Amino acid sequence: MPNSHTGRAAPATPAQASPPDLSTVWLRVFLDVSRHGSFTVAARDLGWTQSAVSRQISSLEAALGGDPLFDRLPRGVRPTAHGRTLLPHAEATMARLHAMQRELTALRDVTGGTLRFGAFATADAALVPRAIAAFRARHPGVTLTREEGLTPRLLARLGDGELDLAIVSSTGGALSADSGGTDAYELHHLLDEALYVAVPAGHPLADHASVRLHQLADEDWISGSAQAEGTLLEEAHRHGFRPRVAHVVAEWTAKQGYVAAGLGVTLVPALAAESVRPDITLVPVHDEDAPPRAVYAATARGRAAPPAVQPFLAALRAADRSRRSSRIMPG
Repeated sequence: MPNSHTGRAAPATPAQASPPDLSTVWLRVFLDVSRHGSFTVAARDLGWTQSAVSRQISSLEAALGGDPLFDRLPRGVRPTAHGRTLLPHAEATMARLHAMQRELTALRDVTGGTLRFGAFATADAALVPRAIAAFRARHPGVTLTREEGLTPRLLARLGDGELDLAIVSSTGGALSADSGGTDAYELHHLLDEALYVAVPAGHPLADHASVRLHQLADEDWISGSAQAEGTLLEEAHRHGFRPRVAHVVAEWTAKQGYVAAGLGVTLVPALAAESVRPDITLVPVHDEDAPPRAVYAATARGRAAPPAVQPFLAALRAADRSRRSSRIMPG
């Protein structure tokens, strides 16, 4: 604030003063001289001339206020009180810089860092666990953080910078412009996911090679929502009937229990087919009635992605190949 007598600004107190602009070279030379107790030995260690080392120390002293950092002795040098005060700070600063460099190198080499991703629920049944296992086998030092959610929420999280990658889905083709798919996100196609209807053992359709949706118009349905809109059952509206949702059940494993008990049928995406219990049957839904659901890995367009994104995309594609080769069900 202004000085009441002179009208000029009062000098900054030590707490207000900005930190000095220091070269890391100065600090490195200071530590080398401190370690060896000699400008000559430090110069030899650094591959410099003694005068070059002296100039670096003089520049550091000037930047810190001009107080000497070393006493020149008949044989070598010794830190002054100012030098002893600086020493632990210089050591800590250089240690932090080395740690920063190691972390940046690890991030670049995919040997460290964090990858934040999200996935919709059925991707977690087989695709995501296989991808995580494959990725960790090759990049054990990278931390993976995962969250589960519906596609709109995952895309919003991606757009807000809270996720680096989102595994999302869209029934019947690419994500629409309304969802930001063409502008805000880079979409990496992973697979096209067919749909099955799960029926109890002994159901008249259990031995069919495929089924048309209109054949299921009179069935009771097990669904995650009482409304078909926004669910896999939405396709039924285009085929002239409104599904009769008898039981609202969120979890896939619980839905299967309801089907096995004969309480209704449910739609099961191919990604969840591996985890189906043996006392129910999956019958493929005809593609014309329920077009395969496209599954993508989405990244934010125009934003630098962590280096781990590409290896994780490769792991997702490898996981899908593994899933396809190991499953019994078609599709």
